[in-house]
Parts: sequence; C-alpha cells; structure tokens
Amino acid sequence: MPSSDLFLEVGLSHYLVLSAILFVAGMAGVLLRRNAIVILMSVELMLNAVNLSFVAFSHYMGQMDGQIMVFFVMTIAAAEVSVGLAILVSIFKRYKEVNIRFFEHLKG
Repeated sequence: MPSSDLFLEVGLSHYLVLSAILFVAGMAGVLLRRNAIVILMSVELMLNAVNLSFVAFSHYMGQMDGQIMVFFVMTIAAAEVSVGLAILVSIFKRYKEVNIRFFEHLKG
C-alpha cells in the first residue's frame, strides 16, 4: 500500500492554475479564430474558467457567495448563447457561411 505522502492534495492553487489555462485557451480561440461558432464556444470556455475560480474561492473561504455568483453567470451565459445563436442563424440563412467578415454586412 503506497504511503499517503506520495499523493498530492488538490488545493486552491491547482484550481486557479487550471482556471488560468482554460481562460487563456478561450482567449486564444476568440483572438485567433474567424468562425463565429468557435468564438462563442471560446467565450463560454472563458466564462467557465471564471466560474471555476469563483467556486474554488468560495470553497476555500467557506462561504456560498461564489457559488451564488456562478448561478448568475451561468444564467447570463445561457441568454448570451441564445442571442448569439439567433444572430448566427440569420447570418447563415443569408450568406450560407458563418464567418466573422459577414458581420460587416449586417449594417444595411
């Protein structure tokens, strides 16, 4: 049976590093991609990274404030996705492609 000294306990810093990695991956997707659906997924990844930080700090501090905040962030994210997908569907119907450069043609 292995000693318990060999196993690391998952602490706050582990969650924050994972959250930072997820946030950077989402930011790279927003900055480097041209497909609007990928950009929406990257924004969702960034929001989930922030949610992970909220929950980790909430658990570390022994309070429920962070988890309540995550509930509100998830609610707003769901609304953002529904509006974003509605815009993307209208762009796809008109141009048969979901590329960011077609947002310029939405003016008129």
